[in-house]
Amino acid sequence: MSRIFNFSAGPATLPQPVLEAVAAEMLDFDGLGMGIMEMSHRDKPFMQVAAEAEADLRALMNIPANYKVLFLQGGATAQFSFIPMNLLAGKASADYVVTGDWGKKAAKAAKSFCSVNLAATSEASKFTTIPDRAEWKLNPDAAYCHITPNETIHGVEFLDTPDVGNVPLVGDFSSTILSRPVDVSKYGLIYAGSQKNIGPAGLTIVIVRDDLIGTVVDGLPPIFNYAEQAANESMLNTPPTFAWYMAGKVFKCLLANGGLEAMAAVNQRKAAKLYAYLDGQDFYTNPVDKACRSWMNIPFTLANAELDADFLKGAKAAGLNGLKGHRAVGGMRASVYNAMPEAGVDALLDYMKQFVVQHG
Repeated sequence: MSRIFNFSAGPATLPQPVLEAVAAEMLDFDGLGMGIMEMSHRDKPFMQVAAEAEADLRALMNIPANYKVLFLQGGATAQFSFIPMNLLAGKASADYVVTGDWGKKAAKAAKSFCSVNLAATSEASKFTTIPDRAEWKLNPDAAYCHITPNETIHGVEFLDTPDVGNVPLVGDFSSTILSRPVDVSKYGLIYAGSQKNIGPAGLTIVIVRDDLIGTVVDGLPPIFNYAEQAANESMLNTPPTFAWYMAGKVFKCLLANGGLEAMAAVNQRKAAKLYAYLDGQDFYTNPVDKACRSWMNIPFTLANAELDADFLKGAKAAGLNGLKGHRAVGGMRASVYNAMPEAGVDALLDYMKQFVVQHG
C-alpha cells in the first residue's frame, strides 16, 4: 500500500508509527484478548493509559502543577460556550480578539452568556493580519481575554503570546498545539480539538488554571463544569476512550523524537520552504502579512483561478490530497501539521513547480 500526502486541515494526517502501533493492538491490547475500544474506561489497563497520557502531555508542554488537564468531548466548538459558563465567575463581560472565522464564532457563542467586548479585529483586512497590540481596546475588568493563536482557515498566527495584563488569557490552540513549546503559565486556559496535532476527532484537551474554576453560571449541568470534570478525572461520563488512547500514543511519539523543541525546528523549516517559494515567483500568492504567517496552515491562490480545478486534479493524481482552500476564502491551503513529513512538503513544491511549467 502506498500512502498519500494528506494536507487536509482536519481531521488531518497522523504519524505513521502511531498508526502502525495502533493497528498491531487493534484486536489485542497488552495481551488482554480485546482492543482498547472494547474496554471499560474503569478497567485498570485503560486507567493506566489515561494517566500516562496526562503525564506525558504535562511533560511535553511543561504544564505547571496548578493547572488541571481535562480530556473532554464535544470538540473545540463546544468550548466556545463552556468557557464563558465556567470562567465568568460573576463578571459581566469578556474580551475577544478576532483574527479569523474561528475567533468570530467563539465571540458569537459567548454573547449568549455575557457582554462581549470586541477588543480588536482584523476583519476589515479579510483576516490577513493581526491588529497591533497597541490598538487593542481591552477591558481591565473583563473575566478573560480570548484569542485564537492560529486561524486554520486564513493562515494567520500569533507568533508571540500577547500581554493582556492581569486578565486571564484564553487560547484556542486547536491547530497549533504541540507544534512548538508554549509557556502555559501565560494563559489562564488553553483548549484544543484533537484532530490536527493530537489524534483522531472526538477528543478536546482543556488545560486550565485551577483558581479559575469552580464558580459557574446558574444551572450549569455537571457534565459542562470544569471543576466537576477535574474532580472526576475527566470520567464524569464515558470519555472518548479510543481518541484518548491514540492521543497518548502521539504524546509518546513526540517525546521519543525530541519533544516540542525538536518539533518546532522541523515545523519552522517546512513552513519556510513553502513561503520562500511562494514569495519567489508570481504564479502563486500568499495573502497573509509576513509578520503573522502560520506555520501550520498555508493558504495560496493561483494567478488564474480558472486553473484551480486542474491544479487539484493533478495534485490528487500525484498523491497530494486535501489542498482545496476553505469555501470561505477559496484557492488552496496546505496544512502541514506535525505529522506531515518534510518529504510531503518537498513533493508539493515539486508539483507546484511542474504545474507552473505546464500552465504558466
